[in-house]
Amino acid sequence: MPAGSNSKRERQYEHIKESAEDRGESTGRAKEIAARTVNKERARSGESKTASRTSTKDMSSGKRGGQRSGKGSQGPTYDQLYEEAKRKGVKGRSDMNKSQLQRALGNKS
Repeated sequence: MPAGSNSKRERQYEHIKESAEDRGESTGRAKEIAARTVNKERARSGESKTASRTSTKDMSSGKRGGQRSGKGSQGPTYDQLYEEAKRKGVKGRSDMNKSQLQRALGNKS
């Protein structure tokens, strides 16, 4: 757990990690899922010093609950695509809409 976390977040981390392992995720992947989820919740509630725009503006992990998985999924949000494009250094990303970002990243539209 990150420095400065409290006992509630530690319990939350363990619960998410165990749930992911029960679903068949590897231990490493389960730890990653748990850490990302807990860090997002910490950022949303003002418990962390820094927070990304997607951590604070995107829907909460609890509300999402698999909403974007399965049939009829619309895939990642515009903000998630934009952040990926930024990491990959895609030129002209600020002028692109969601479908253009998906094409530039090679994602399905």
